Amino acid sequence: MFNTQIKDGEYTTTVYTLIREDKHADVIRILQNELDRSPNSRAALSLLGYCYFQFQDFVMAADCYEQLCKLFPFNQEYRLYLAQSYFNAFQFQEAAAAVLEIDKPDLAPKVLKLEAAIRYREEDYHNARILVEQFDPDDTDIEINLACIDYKEANYHKALERFTSATAIHGYSNELSYAIALCHYELKAYAESIKLISDIIDYGIKNHPELGVGSMTDGIDVRSVGNTIILHESALIEACNLKFAIEYKLLNYSSALHALTDMPPRDEEELDPVTLHNHAIFHVNYDSADAFAKLQYLLSQNPFPPETFANLLLIYVKYSYFDLAADVLAEHAHLSLKYLPPYIFDYLDAVITQQTSPSDSYAKFDALSNELTTKMRKAKKKEDQGIETKNDLMIQEADQEYKELKEMFIPVLMGQANIYWIKKDYANVEKVFQRSVEFASDNDDFKLNVAHTLFMTGVKYKEAIGFYEPILNKHINKILDISAIVLADLCVCYVLSGQNETAEDVMREVERAEEITIANNPNQKIFHSCIINLVIGSLYCAKGNFEFGMTRVVKALDPYDKKLGVETWYYSKRCFISMIENLAKHLIPVRDSILNACLLFLEQCEIHGKNISTLSEDALNPTAEINIKKSVSYEARFLRALLLTYLDY
Repeated sequence: MFNTQIKDGEYTTTVYTLIREDKHADVIRILQNELDRSPNSRAALSLLGYCYFQFQDFVMAADCYEQLCKLFPFNQEYRLYLAQSYFNAFQFQEAAAAVLEIDKPDLAPKVLKLEAAIRYREEDYHNARILVEQFDPDDTDIEINLACIDYKEANYHKALERFTSATAIHGYSNELSYAIALCHYELKAYAESIKLISDIIDYGIKNHPELGVGSMTDGIDVRSVGNTIILHESALIEACNLKFAIEYKLLNYSSALHALTDMPPRDEEELDPVTLHNHAIFHVNYDSADAFAKLQYLLSQNPFPPETFANLLLIYVKYSYFDLAADVLAEHAHLSLKYLPPYIFDYLDAVITQQTSPSDSYAKFDALSNELTTKMRKAKKKEDQGIETKNDLMIQEADQEYKELKEMFIPVLMGQANIYWIKKDYANVEKVFQRSVEFASDNDDFKLNVAHTLFMTGVKYKEAIGFYEPILNKHINKILDISAIVLADLCVCYVLSGQNETAEDVMREVERAEEITIANNPNQKIFHSCIINLVIGSLYCAKGNFEFGMTRVVKALDPYDKKLGVETWYYSKRCFISMIENLAKHLIPVRDSILNACLLFLEQCEIHGKNISTLSEDALNPTAEINIKKSVSYEARFLRALLLTYLDY
């Protein structure tokens, strides 16, 4: 921290030197001390307002310029700076009011630009365009401003053309390069967008090493760089957030995480709304409570990323907090019209309705499904017309439209099928899927859910294999990317179809992949082979072969410190309870060697399960302390006591 004690005669030199070195935080501390002594000091207030503005603290900058406007009401430059501060603090009504009081001819061009910017931020694009067209014809900012308006009006091709033209006039600019990358993103040209983003990041690394790009990814502990004007002009935060969006959309989660950690380091309270939103979205599966808290906080801010409202609702639904989703929709009805596309609103309405009236929910899903299938057929017809007329643009647009519609259709289809799935009416689930083969047959989620449905019928294991195997073959080189339960179900299908050797091959491949992963990251917990063994063990126990089944269960959790968890214990104890019940009724014989292995297993679970709860954690209300009677250790000790009682120990 800078020492605020300045020698006599060096005050002005020191302040301006610090400003020139972009050490605005230090200048702010010095000037605040000065204002304590002279509250109406024009020089101190003026410099303090400037430094707050450069430090991106626009509310405090506006406070300084408000005082200056009161002290010097005829200085219209201060009024302009006040309006600019209000504008950047998203106080648009105050900014517009301040602008109306400026009538100095020399400031007219700047006032006009600010008025256009206010209309733009207020989403009044028609009047914003009218004001921009009143700029001086020689003003090179006209093209950039019109491009921004075209982008907001979803005319991405025209916006891209204008931004490219502006780059030719102004030369390379990080902000213009980011704008072009954003247009490519909206046009689904992700490769071109990523290339421009890489250029922005490389430029930032080369020209601004003080921003520490990539330092968090490299594991270096560095101080926050703050929200400085240099960081803003570098467009690094915007570029990294756009890269995150692309990688996350393409399911490249490792690259998406690197996009977040590559950002210049800042403290959490300094994060901009988009970055905070992206952190919440990425970490929702790891820390749900924190992700919910961040999204709820963003929803209370002005402005917030437009996607926040829909994402919060969709995540509530994902974690089965249907009442909370309904409450949010009711409390923020005004946001629904603005931020929820009709498709998302109808989808959420159908999902929430399912909790009280499955039949009404099914009807809503069916209506949405019919609407989307009609649109998909029209898109296909348009593509065929493009092929006949050899219109490449028509083909490209129709193909993109079809893909987007299909991406919307799959969740609707799964929601509709889920109504029957909950009732365990697998025959009707099959019928729902059969009606949608035309549109969903090449979708991995569709194949996976069809496979699960066939598996649950209890007789169509060979048919299920036909849907599971393409997923296995697609990811065979990264087998751990496949859900453990999918691999477990596939192995069960192999076993019940008499293909035991094939099942063993899959399990060996999983074990090899786990060994490699653990060798590279010894602290990582991987449950794939564990869950496969548990599922197979449970299957044999359900069929009465407890000796083989319990052998699989005991093997599944070794080593206990890495495999024992809430879910793995849940499936393990079910097998133990079933075995003990059947032993007590004298319905099955189990060899002493197997029972001794079971006792040793329970003893190890008791040792390693002291800090593991038997209850799945509530995503909204995580508990720091574990109830001793709800711990794996307590339940393992209880089951061991029951087994010892049976053995007359």
